[in-house]
Amino acid sequence: MLMRTDPFRELDRLTQQLLGTTGTWSRPSPMPMDAYREGDEYVIALDLPGVSTDAIDIDVERNMLTVKAERRPAVKADSVQMELSERPLGVFSRQVMLADTLDTEHIKADYEAGVLTLRIPIAERAKPRKITISGGEQPKQISG
Repeated sequence: MLMRTDPFRELDRLTQQLLGTTGTWSRPSPMPMDAYREGDEYVIALDLPGVSTDAIDIDVERNMLTVKAERRPAVKADSVQMELSERPLGVFSRQVMLADTLDTEHIKADYEAGVLTLRIPIAERAKPRKITISGGEQPKQISG
């Protein structure tokens, strides 16, 4: 037998059940995300624990990145009696508008330990470069 120690978690679970806020394809639930720049890459990490890789869909249309995932119930035998069920099931989705400075043609996706990590390289045209100035006595360079 399991004992609950957090009354607010139980209240949240009951509210979700009463309001029907589990994710569906027409109204998906959001998924937690971190986004940061690491060197010449933009990294997006999304929490998707308990989701199999075949239930994750990643699309890029123009500059809109969309990640959808579905956490399905575990197959249980008829003799199993559920005592506690707090892990949310259903569809989760996140959309991120990507800047024009990112190379959406070369996105890499990795899924490990329940975290989907997307690595998006910075486009070459967005990287700083040196411009040579001609004329005058000696050529000079301005970094920009």
